[in-house]
Amino acid sequence: MAEFLTYLPGILLAYAAFMVGLISPGPALMALMGVSLGDGRRAGRYFALGIGSGSLCIGILTLSGLSALLLAYADAMYVIRIAGGCYLLWMAFKALKAAAHPASIPARADNDPQQSAAHYFSRGLALHLTNPKAILTWIAIISIGFHPGAPLWVGVVIVASCGLISTLVHLFYATAFSTRPVIALYRRLARWINAILGVFFAVLGLKLIFSR
Repeated sequence: MAEFLTYLPGILLAYAAFMVGLISPGPALMALMGVSLGDGRRAGRYFALGIGSGSLCIGILTLSGLSALLLAYADAMYVIRIAGGCYLLWMAFKALKAAAHPASIPARADNDPQQSAAHYFSRGLALHLTNPKAILTWIAIISIGFHPGAPLWVGVVIVASCGLISTLVHLFYATAFSTRPVIALYRRLARWINAILGVFFAVLGLKLIFSR
């Protein structure tokens, strides 16, 4: 018990840093909003599960030291940035196309998803795994809560808990973005919402590709 209390402040600080990252607008949140509004609640939840799984995978890799190796080798990090940037540009294209044809993207609440569960899950997973910001965030979180000399269980607790928190928070977002009031607002502002999403993804994608 005494050992647990010794590391508890660092664990809680890591949780706090992780929560700040979750509530800050980013590619995952913006993409989840688009999926939940456009394809419905269940599609959004599958997408959220993909994001949560991606977050857990990055956490495990960070704890094992592989993410530190990625940072040490610039070429590997460059490939990740290019892949992530291209994926964001593809999402930008789809969002801008939807903005140009708003009638073809009716908002759904409880309707059946347009694609399979695996499709939405893999999209969420791919988005998170190719996001260098997520890797850097996890490295910061592990550095905050898992100090040199700390027992392995501290890192395991941080990774497992943050992975669960990420999944639950994104599932909440998926549900919130597919409620009737939000859908009603979306129907009125669909073109503008998709245009904003498209510009956001395009700017972020280009920034990833051309950043040094």
